[in-house]
Amino acid sequence: MNLRRDVFQAIADPTRRAILLLVASQAMTAGAIASNFDTARPTVSKHLQILTECELLKQEQNGREIYYQLNPNKMKEIADFIEPFRNMWDDRFNKLESVMKKYKSRK
Repeated sequence: MNLRRDVFQAIADPTRRAILLLVASQAMTAGAIASNFDTARPTVSKHLQILTECELLKQEQNGREIYYQLNPNKMKEIADFIEPFRNMWDDRFNKLESVMKKYKSRK
């Protein structure tokens, strides 16, 4: 059974976020990724499967090994979705800072 997964469900899990951070700088095998966690390798493999299904990771076969690497295009989609919220909060914090500076100068 192949479930269609949502990228936000995928990144909601702290282990999957940690995996994304690991492979952000270099492609890694499942074994190399699993060695960074205190869980069973099948558990890490399940996380890798979910991240691959969501296209957050790409697989590349090199001989007998499969290397997992970050899919920057999919990560950009997430960043693009979050950007309006970031802008909104930046604007709110800037307004708060302005109010605080006015309040401070009155003292």
